[in-house]
Formats: sequence, C-alpha cells, structure tokens
Amino acid sequence: MEISPQILQWIGYMASGIIALSMALNSIVKFRWVNLLGAFMFSIYGFMIGAFPVMLLNSIIVFVDIYYLYKIYSKPNLFDILKIRGDNKYLLKFLDFHKKEIKQFFPEFEYKPEMNTISFFVLRNMAVAGIFLAHRKDENTLSVGLDYVVPEYRDYKNGKFLYFSLKDNFIKAGYKYIEAKSTSPQHIKYLKKLGFKQEGNRLIKNLED
Repeated sequence: MEISPQILQWIGYMASGIIALSMALNSIVKFRWVNLLGAFMFSIYGFMIGAFPVMLLNSIIVFVDIYYLYKIYSKPNLFDILKIRGDNKYLLKFLDFHKKEIKQFFPEFEYKPEMNTISFFVLRNMAVAGIFLAHRKDENTLSVGLDYVVPEYRDYKNGKFLYFSLKDNFIKAGYKYIEAKSTSPQHIKYLKKLGFKQEGNRLIKNLED
C-alpha cells in the first residue's frame, strides 16, 4: 500500500517533535524512553522515504537507548539515609541551588532548622538523590516540610524507599500518620501514588495500612 507524501511528512514532523521533547526532559529515564520512541519513528520514516542513512542512524540510536535503559533497570539501587544537622553547610548550599524548583513544588516552604525533628539526605548508590525534612505535628503525626527529589532520580523509587522501606523506622519513633501539603498537581499525584489520601488541603498516609 502506497502512503501519501502528506502522511510521510507528518510522520517526520511527529518524530522531530518527539526528539525535541526528549531533549527538554530532566529525567534520564524519561529522556531515554522518549528519545527511543522518536528515533524509532525516524527510522521508520527513513525507510519509507528511501533515506537509508537516516534509517541506519536512528536504528543505531534505538539500540543505544535500549542498551542504556537495560543498564538503568538492571542496575541495583542501594538506598541509604544520611542524617544532617540544621546548620549543615552542604544542606544550605543544596537548598540554595535547588531553591527555584523547590518553590515550584513547595511554594510555602521556608527553611526553619529549629522545626525539624527529622532531617536527612536520601542517598542512591551513594549519590544525593533527595532531601527529607519533617517535624512532629502531634503525638502521632509526622508533618513533611520538604520531600524533594533531584530531577535525575524522579522515578518513584525514592518515594517508595521513604514511605515504604522506612515505614518501620517512623512507626518505632511513635508515628502513625505522615502528613504532607502541596498545591502542585504533579506532587499531589506523586503522593497519592505512594498511598497518601486527600483530606481537605492536606494529604495523609496511614503508616499502619
């Protein structure tokens, strides 16, 4: 079946758009997946128009993306926490460096070290993947002030480590609930995926569930 030039042209436009979108993504995992799709479409486009160098180049990119995705998903992720003091210099530099994006997800966040009951960096294969700051709201509730993950590690694994793997630690410390507040739709979606339930303007996770 012969495909019209207009359809071929739109396939080329779509492939170009997907490649351009991949370049704008912060997450390495998302970049690889989107780039893979764009390169796959470009290889089909190259085949259909008889541009075999285009097909060959993008086929190679497809295999490169598959290779790196395999490495990402097969690599064991070793999580740990590094407890920090309120005046830790690296902490202060970290907050300053990421302040623009932190404000985007946590517009009401203001660093008050005296409030923190729990403060630690989340380490992923010994690299700092995020930060967790929280304080005791009442006898049973831990209120999250900041749960920020750097762009390279936004794949829910940090959240699963925090709220599932560390659940027993929080319970041993006397907490039954974790409370979080957010006005960011993206962050609210993240919290709900991790088991938080919306109650008014806050989200609550029951640690005993």
